[in-house]
Amino acid sequence: MIEINLIPNVKQELIKAQRIRTKVIASSILVGVISISVVTLLAVYIFGAQSLRGYLADKDIDTYSAKLKAVPDLSKMLTIQNQITKLKALNDNKKIDSRLFDLLAAIISPIPNDIRYSSLSIDSDQKTISIEAQSVNSAGAYATAEIFKKTIEVAQVKYTDTDGKDQQVNVASNVSTSNVSYGEDASGQKVLRFTISFNYNDALFSPSSKDASVVIVYSDGGDFTDSRLGVPSTIFTSRASDITEGDQ
Repeated sequence: MIEINLIPNVKQELIKAQRIRTKVIASSILVGVISISVVTLLAVYIFGAQSLRGYLADKDIDTYSAKLKAVPDLSKMLTIQNQITKLKALNDNKKIDSRLFDLLAAIISPIPNDIRYSSLSIDSDQKTISIEAQSVNSAGAYATAEIFKKTIEVAQVKYTDTDGKDQQVNVASNVSTSNVSYGEDASGQKVLRFTISFNYNDALFSPSSKDASVVIVYSDGGDFTDSRLGVPSTIFTSRASDITEGDQ
């Protein structure tokens, strides 16, 4: 049997192209259907499942809120708990003001340049210390006051910092003398009254300054620590009274 191909080559190419086009269109439709299905599923999840989860979460919040509101004195408990959490921070930051007595013992001048303290005040906001004092050395009262001022200027605090390193810094800065006048003490003795004010270094009262001590560093490099001094009651006295014109 003899077969004769009556379809020219051009016609065959056209048929082949049509088949390819049909396959491409079918594939595109299939991809489109799949894409639409994926988008639909995502939309259902977002607007359905997420909304459901949000509803359940809100319901849980309402449930537990109701339980908390049912607890007696809840607000007081929360207030106390909040204060307890702050106790450690407050304790860590509190100043060790008792070190002021170490400073007073270290800066007191020996006889004959000794003085008596009348009053003390600390301003933690301005970081200043004011000392009202009087010199009992009537012969060299002004020199005694100046020696006291210089002693404060060379006073230093020795301590160990949080890194375990030994530090030594000046206790005071901006030391000044004011309110200088003569008066009489309780025994009728003529004394020089004055006020010494200065800014103190944070290390003096800081709780992070471990094993702190006050030393007086002299020009020859020696020092005299407060550990070798006490705080005798004799360094405190009542403020001297004013001298009237007839007593001068």
